[in-house]
Amino acid sequence: MSNKQIWLITGAGRGMGVDIAKAVLAAGHAVVATGRDLKRVSSALGAQADLLTVKLDVTSLDGAKAAVSAAVDRFGRIDVLVNNAGNFYAGFFEEITPDDFRAQIETTMFGPMNVTRAVLPIMRAQRSGLVIAISSTAGIVGQEFCTAYAASKFAVEGWIESLTPEVAPFGIRTMLVEPGFFRTELLTPQSTNYAKPSIDDYAKRTEQTVAAWNGMNGKQGGDPAKLARALVRLANQNPPPLRFAAGADALATIEKKANALLVQVHAYEELSSNLSIDNG
Repeated sequence: MSNKQIWLITGAGRGMGVDIAKAVLAAGHAVVATGRDLKRVSSALGAQADLLTVKLDVTSLDGAKAAVSAAVDRFGRIDVLVNNAGNFYAGFFEEITPDDFRAQIETTMFGPMNVTRAVLPIMRAQRSGLVIAISSTAGIVGQEFCTAYAASKFAVEGWIESLTPEVAPFGIRTMLVEPGFFRTELLTPQSTNYAKPSIDDYAKRTEQTVAAWNGMNGKQGGDPAKLARALVRLANQNPPPLRFAAGADALATIEKKANALLVQVHAYEELSSNLSIDNG
């Protein structure tokens, strides 16, 4: 990868995307910062020589292709793609409407797929590049009230894991980033859509969960600016890690899941091992 890299970052109008863009610019690289609200992106990052802002709704493949064209027209290449744009449809599965569940998948699964689909031909032609997907510990461990979000993040994990060997022969790397709780805007009303309570059986737990999350908003332990600087550093590792657990809480969560998987697979080891067709 050249010394001066060109980064394309989605969801760069607020939250983690702004911090990532600032860290990349501070490191002397160029940034194509995209977001649905171009004014918000521009006001968050200001005007800089190595900054191009482009309007992009990641749910549009045509929009993704247009943003990639604008990036290449301006800078000639794309070295790092950060799939960061996201939102959060929260609630118990029975209360999340099918339309809202699909909307979650549309943004946080098909969104990064659209932008990556638009970027890969450029990276293949260069025979280099790094695709970063901002996943979540919810892509490793499911939990109540997160069925839609976890489903989309688990999908991102499987997609990137499978994409990795497909693009490796062209010098293209991938990195899954699994943040724990960072002090971003994910739990704000602008990013979180709560399912409308409709089933009495869930009412009390919904009330408790929403209250707990509202209480957590703005008090999360992770520093997004530190994570942003870590990503700039990791992008320059050769090779970059396939996975990065972002935060001490993420480390603990992923380790606990890994241990639980081992316990689960060994619990019925004998039965699992004796399912072959008997020959004779």
